[in-house]
Parts: sequence; structure tokens; C-alpha cells
Amino acid sequence: MTISVGDKLPDVKLVKATADGPEQVQSADFFAGRKVALFSVPGAFTPTCSAKHLPGFVEKADELKAQGIDEIACTAVNDAFVMGAWKSASDADPVTMLADGNGDFAEAVGLTMDGSGFGMGKRGQRWSMVVDDGVVQQLNVEQGGNFEVSSAEYMLNHM
Repeated sequence: MTISVGDKLPDVKLVKATADGPEQVQSADFFAGRKVALFSVPGAFTPTCSAKHLPGFVEKADELKAQGIDEIACTAVNDAFVMGAWKSASDADPVTMLADGNGDFAEAVGLTMDGSGFGMGKRGQRWSMVVDDGVVQQLNVEQGGNFEVSSAEYMLNHM
């Protein structure tokens, strides 16, 4: 079942990409007691993700924080090393990278897609959400291969 506004995020293990290497975190701990702008991409270094999705959240970081966002995070079904390299290559310092290497988080929130036709296997869909103390306050899920409702700009316009 797909997560909805008002639902509590499931508690699964994610891996945070840090300058010191991968750091395992429980999602319940990561989201507890703060407001997070979270977005999901089908894959690091993929065209739309690299050209539009991640850069939009980097560019709008100050505006999001002015609206009460404590942290901006990106998740993808990639390993922490790939997520860390993507962050560095994209100059995305304001964004915390949360690797969902096995797709457990994507599966738990019910937002997976089959990228097998592109050699990518099971991945997370493209979406964004505002999470306040672990509870989904805003959820923006793209349809098909679109990039219309999961952007930082769309999120800001609906806060």
C-alpha cells in the first residue's frame, strides 16, 4: 500500500553518505523531532535527476529552510558510495544523501517502479514529501516518467 499524507513513515535502515563514509541510520531516528524535505529519484547520475531534480533542491535550500524545513534529504535505490559521489559531483552540499541500496525504504512506502527495461531493476519512483516528526505532511508523486510535481519549487508552492 502506498503511503499517504498523515501516515507515519515506516522504520527501516538507510545508509547516510557522509564525508567519513557510510553511516547506517534508522529512518525513525533520522526523521524524529524535525521537519524534513525528502525527495526520491530513480537513480543517482541519471539525466532528469542530475539536470533538474537535485539541482532544484540545492537552489531552493534557503527558501525551504525559511519555510521551517530543518533538513533536505534525497533517497535513491543506490549504494552510499554512489550517493556520496553524486553529491560531490553535483555540488549538492545542502542535501543529505540517504542510500536505499536494497530498496527497503521504497518498498516500505509503496513507491517502487520497475526499471528493468532500462537495466536498472526495481527502483524508487520520483516523488517528494514534507515529513514532520516522522509523519507525512505533503506528498507529491510523479506519474510515469514525468517531472512536474516532485520539484522543490512545487513543494514550496504548496507549503
